[in-house]
Amino acid sequence: MQELLGIEKLKNKLARKKIRVNLRYEFYDQKYKPDDNGISTPQTNAFRIDPVVGWCTKSVDAIADRLSFKGFKNDNFDLMDIFKMNNPDTLFDSAILSALISSCCFIYISKDEDGYPLLQVIDGANATGVMDVKTGMLNEGYAILDTDENGKPTIEAYFTSTYTEYYEKGKEPYTIDNPSGYPLLVPIVYKPSDKRPFGHSRITRSSMDIVQNACKTIRRAEISSEFYSFPQKFIVGLSNDAEGFDKFKATMSSLLQINKDEDGDKPTLGQFSQQSMAPHLDQFQLYVKQFCGESGLTSDDLGFVSDNPSSAEAIKASHESLKLVARKAQKTFGRGFLNTGFVARCLMDEYKYKRNVLYMTEPEWYPIFEPDASMLSSIGDGAIKLNQAVPGYMNKDNLEELTGFPSSQLDPIESGEQ
Repeated sequence: MQELLGIEKLKNKLARKKIRVNLRYEFYDQKYKPDDNGISTPQTNAFRIDPVVGWCTKSVDAIADRLSFKGFKNDNFDLMDIFKMNNPDTLFDSAILSALISSCCFIYISKDEDGYPLLQVIDGANATGVMDVKTGMLNEGYAILDTDENGKPTIEAYFTSTYTEYYEKGKEPYTIDNPSGYPLLVPIVYKPSDKRPFGHSRITRSSMDIVQNACKTIRRAEISSEFYSFPQKFIVGLSNDAEGFDKFKATMSSLLQINKDEDGDKPTLGQFSQQSMAPHLDQFQLYVKQFCGESGLTSDDLGFVSDNPSSAEAIKASHESLKLVARKAQKTFGRGFLNTGFVARCLMDEYKYKRNVLYMTEPEWYPIFEPDASMLSSIGDGAIKLNQAVPGYMNKDNLEELTGFPSSQLDPIESGEQ
């Protein structure tokens, strides 16, 4: 058995990871303000512009909104009943969104007064642990369960396979036995690897860098637009004794009168070349293409709609890379939800089941892209041809997976009935 690190080492581990997780939440919430080196933009209040670009938010939501958990196939332990009693619409969506942003989140399992499991999602900035890469569950874990108004922890917990130790502010620590045989903190991971078992964030370093550069481009474009709207003018040869005039009125006036001086000399009027917005727009378009290549989105997804609307097939073809990412996420998230239901069942029954009892239970998801009328027609034609070649190959179960529509529970209408 692996030696436990203890709560203090896990606290230090969380402190190192928390900064990076909070940074990604700032990008997702569009609260991050990129620094400016001040080379081309004056550092004065008159030029204080804080542009916001929501591409990181769109990158995460494009996956999260397409992932809809359906349930479990061959659910012989009635795991879905546990989730149904814990507000599954909010629980699944919250866990998926949090895992996409911070690379992983955790579901904390406890009991109510009747002994029924309670499930709570904790984001990656408030929980950590040591993962068993064979099962995808933790060997030990630490979580901040509650904080005060200043963000300071008020309730903390240390999880092991045999007990859970709680630390409440102002109280003595206390321990509760854990009969499940697994820590009551289950990770939900996005894109894990052997080097990073807790996964990778959907908001990559490259995405954050592109968004910062796009914000700087918008800032420079906003400043240039002021000079583009009102080109700078100049007067050469004006007498020192000439009466001053309001510069704004002189700029906005359609007719400007300037008399000769006593020597009969007249000043020369001129205008600087007008600022062009084209370089800023071209640079911004470059960042749009870079972000699309990084995230698997299209320019239409980022708000740059093309003149010719795309068909459903064209949209699916352009989102092929996004579809592959979503399929991969379904596998890892589904395994995390299965682990959560398994540990919750062990806790509820107060019995340590073996993990292999769920070898036939598989997570099910709704289709990534909802089928339209033309796609339903294509599926129907394909099902008929497949059944002609191999009778019974397509049935209501695999058609339900393709269309996302639940199969009817009514008996089929017999021939001749109205």
